[in-house]
Amino acid sequence: MGRAFEARRAGKEKRWGEMSRLFPKLGKVITMAAKAGGSDPESNTALKTAVNNAKAQNMPKDNIEKAIKRATAADAANYDEVSYEGKGPHGALLWVECATDNATRTVANVKSIFNKNGGQVVNNGSLDFMFDRKAVIEFAKSDDLDLEDIELNLIDHGLEEMDVQDDRVLIYGDFTSFGDLTKACEDMGIEGVKATLQRISNNPQEFTEAQIEEIEVLIDKLEEDDDVQSVFTNIA
Repeated sequence: MGRAFEARRAGKEKRWGEMSRLFPKLGKVITMAAKAGGSDPESNTALKTAVNNAKAQNMPKDNIEKAIKRATAADAANYDEVSYEGKGPHGALLWVECATDNATRTVANVKSIFNKNGGQVVNNGSLDFMFDRKAVIEFAKSDDLDLEDIELNLIDHGLEEMDVQDDRVLIYGDFTSFGDLTKACEDMGIEGVKATLQRISNNPQEFTEAQIEEIEVLIDKLEEDDDVQSVFTNIA
């Protein structure tokens, strides 16, 4: 499932937070959720998840509140969620998820980034069978948490796999279990939960470190684009 890549990604997200590169992307998700389902997190599950994820990335409360208010502004942008699939250097596969108010601009930018960095965009649907859509729940590992009890409880809510690492715990389930898994973690009082829907390769590939560095140049360029929310790959 690309565990090593996820570990690198976690470190990258931490750096993004320090540089405030991640906050505008998180804010866009919050605005979209508030516009679609209302500005009250308690009655809007998608907004509550977006806010919790932003808090888990140490996004300031003031930024979160501004993102919610933007949803009700008279000139609030209408964002669409769009995805692009592509191949990178050395045959790496990439799935790019975006949120945009101008799909023409976004597709042009994504294609340009691929072309300039040894890759190419392929027809949507080409990689459907290469990636599984999963609910991924992440929280900090703590001596106060009974992980065996948590695992047994979450099995009833769609847990497929639990990955315990040095400092964090990752919960995997089918994307249809996203809401149940998130709520179950909340009901158990687990703090700092980050819940996302991810595209995870069902056939991860090994690459050399030199190849990975070249692939990550493309990934970094994609993630620098304001419209790009997430990039998933088949790096093992």
